[in-house]
Amino acid sequence: MKKPNWWKTAYAVCVLSAGALLPLVIAQAAQAQTFSVIYTFMGGDDGASPNSALVADAAGNLYGTTEMGGSSKCFGNGCGTVFAVDSGGNESVVHAFTGGGFGTDGWAPNGVTRDLAGNLYGTAWLGGQYGNGTIFEVTATGQFLLLYMLDQGGSGKGAYYPSAPVVLDPAGSLYGPAIYGGSGSCSLGCGVIFKLNPSGAFGIVHGFTGPDGGYPLGALIRDAAGNLYGTTSWGGAHGAGTVFRLEAPGNETVLYSFTGGADGWGPTGVIRDSVGNLYGTTQEGGITSGPCAPFGCGVVFKVDLEGNETVLHSFHGLDGQSPVAGVIRDNAGNLYGATQTGGEYGYGTVFKLSPAGQETVLYSFTGGADGLEPGASLLLHNGDLYGTAFGGGKSGGCFGSGCGVVFKVTSR
Repeated sequence: MKKPNWWKTAYAVCVLSAGALLPLVIAQAAQAQTFSVIYTFMGGDDGASPNSALVADAAGNLYGTTEMGGSSKCFGNGCGTVFAVDSGGNESVVHAFTGGGFGTDGWAPNGVTRDLAGNLYGTAWLGGQYGNGTIFEVTATGQFLLLYMLDQGGSGKGAYYPSAPVVLDPAGSLYGPAIYGGSGSCSLGCGVIFKLNPSGAFGIVHGFTGPDGGYPLGALIRDAAGNLYGTTSWGGAHGAGTVFRLEAPGNETVLYSFTGGADGWGPTGVIRDSVGNLYGTTQEGGITSGPCAPFGCGVVFKVDLEGNETVLHSFHGLDGQSPVAGVIRDNAGNLYGATQTGGEYGYGTVFKLSPAGQETVLYSFTGGADGLEPGASLLLHNGDLYGTAFGGGKSGGCFGSGCGVVFKVTSR
């Protein structure tokens, strides 16, 4: 089955309007949770295949991106959208991308970040003048601004295929990972961390070489001192990925190198608690028996201030498999996330992990109207969880599996 981010994996080297339906509400008796579909994508002007975490404003409007839809361009599948869903479940397209070629805006956006003024910033995996991706802004008034078009450049200089949304610093500079570019032992470069300042000057903050990590995936986070934290999906001491810190001058420290065994394999982003511990998930590793053989179903992990890794939970299939996005954390220390596959029906789960390490499956996707393959981090807003599922919804469209949904999980 097609994975949401199939063209963003570290191993890929080739480039390749409708209103909201009535909410679908499903209660799972095993838990005091209620699942509802807020919006079902139809695959046309409204977008298709939502692929990103959501962000919210004070009024409860949700913003995200779809990988396809929005136009008839990009081989007829659409180049993706930035969308908004209001508190009543009404969807609107903030911007529809037009793809590659000179002067165009991008193709397959990776999600958006919202500043305090209501402006949205993001990256597109492909498109732009050189086909290597773009960095963009959508202002609070709805104006689309193309901020930068990535170019491969020379060895150690270029960056291409940005793989996550950007993070902002107080001066308005944008930082993000690009899966290729730079130098090192990788045929297309092992990836970079880039910076775009408000004047439009673009630079490479760090280029990965392989031993220090390769193919960065997942959004960066920033601490009060200006240090950046993130993950690489490959490389490190054992070739199974790393957790890293990038200090403000650009000095990188590998905080942990995964072995590819019980500790996990292929991390995709981290979050940070108030004392500096980092939490995340790996796509594989952990339990390698049963339905997870031979690679493992993935883990939830913690890396402490001394660089020690602790596996908080190893998935075994029925409780979820392949958590391809990171986790979020509430004030009580509970972690929440989604797995792309596994669960009762095999189409993914929404899960909760308590501070004591007890995992609860809050919802198992059926692969029908409720969606399938949630492939992005969740949003915790006003006590409820919000997310996107890449497929499912209305059957028939988007290669027959549905065009995806925006969903909500609530305990109220």
